[in-house]
Amino acid sequence: MRDPLALAERRLNWLDRRQSVLAQNVANADTPGFRPRDLVPFERELQGQLRLAMARTSPGHGAGSPLAAANARAERSVAEVAPDGNAVSLDREAMRIAETDTAHQLAMAVHRSFAGMFRLTLGR
Repeated sequence: MRDPLALAERRLNWLDRRQSVLAQNVANADTPGFRPRDLVPFERELQGQLRLAMARTSPGHGAGSPLAAANARAERSVAEVAPDGNAVSLDREAMRIAETDTAHQLAMAVHRSFAGMFRLTLGR
């Protein structure tokens, strides 16, 4: 992919989906048996190596938005599991949310920068 605007836009879409998946993890922090999920890394999505959908752990749980569910997968190695089977660590999720927010700000800055250069080139 050679178009920096398209790459920044694709990264922003991935970050938006990831933020939604992480929010679902936090929302289910007290759900018995819930396993946290995350998206496949952005680099792997660019390569198109893996396409998974989010699994429902119970019929009563919401499936979330279709965009957020795209490429989400349950985590394989979970360090802590509560006695009720829940494996969500709010500290870990907070760090991932902050990391995603920082990456979102960077992608927005790149997008704005290149859009500004194109506008300048076009004389607008």
